Amino acid sequence: MSRDTHPGVQCPHCQSHLALVPVTGNTVPGNSAAPVPVLPIIAKEEWQPPPVAEVLAVYAGRAKDTLTAARGAAKVRESLGRAKAAAAQRRAAQNTARRTPKSA
Repeated sequence: MSRDTHPGVQCPHCQSHLALVPVTGNTVPGNSAAPVPVLPIIAKEEWQPPPVAEVLAVYAGRAKDTLTAARGAAKVRESLGRAKAAAAQRRAAQNTARRTPKSA
């Protein structure tokens, strides 16, 4: 995220990002500084993701291959099973390492 698009100042009500704009030519009384030059204000558009229909249009003409989908789902289930087993084994090893042997 760049500071240009999100300066860090937000509206407390709607959480929209606020842009800091210089004040036009006002000077503080007793200050001999020159007035601040007026800069053109360019409204920035907030980025929005493309519409879902536009993204999915790429896949619109493709036929669903149930065999490949079933094979992919089986691979995902197998991978999740391996990950769960590894996590359980790791937790068991940590629990046994925490238990200190009691001396007599």
